[in-house]
Amino acid sequence: MSIHSTYGIILARTAAFQPATGSQKGNNMPAAAKHNNPRTASRATRRLQLIDATMKCIARKGMSSTTLGDVAREAGLSQGIVNLHFESKDNLLNETLRHLADEYRRRFDKTLSRAGPHPADQLHALMELDFKPSICDRQKLALWFAFWGEVKSRPAYRKICDEFDQYYDEVVEGLCTAIIAEGEYPHVSASAAANALTSMTNGLWLSCLVSPQSWDRREAMDAVMSYLKSVFPKHFNQRGYRANRTQ
Repeated sequence: MSIHSTYGIILARTAAFQPATGSQKGNNMPAAAKHNNPRTASRATRRLQLIDATMKCIARKGMSSTTLGDVAREAGLSQGIVNLHFESKDNLLNETLRHLADEYRRRFDKTLSRAGPHPADQLHALMELDFKPSICDRQKLALWFAFWGEVKSRPAYRKICDEFDQYYDEVVEGLCTAIIAEGEYPHVSASAAANALTSMTNGLWLSCLVSPQSWDRREAMDAVMSYLKSVFPKHFNQRGYRANRTQ
């Protein structure tokens, strides 16, 4: 994934995605309320609870249709508690996007640190990350596209997205640069390869969100591997790496 602000046209589609909720499964009480202890929860715990409820509401209803009352009901709390912690819907949405971005950044850094010293290993691991169940989840994808759909008119969203975009782009382009040098690919542009990977993963995320019957996570990763194989044939094959890749 990258946290990229390139898809501002799909907000309406995003709002159409409605994952199952507790009430749809025959439970009239929001799931968050089952674990609710309004008198003892810490400030940080309460804020996370409200952010989680916000994410569920946005994925189900879309951003513009989500109200503070919706969030309060989803969390099993009063609207006054929402106002106490965030003061306004704008603040709540800003913090929800920040939480989403920070969560991805932590997974990104952890994946990179565990991938080993080889640039090809690191790049492959980062591409795999974008299609893991914890990342390529329809609720989270709906959230990303909902926020990206508002980036043009909301500078706060753009700032949050741009902060990670720059970091992500530098890492991926740096890995492509290292692979090009290692494999002696004189006709490959690192920036072009990195931009293609970013655009591809974003596009595949959109396909997984709006056409789940046609695309799943495995097929999306296969498409990325096909591209890597075509650009860096000494390092990648369709399912991973060539056994004789440069060490």
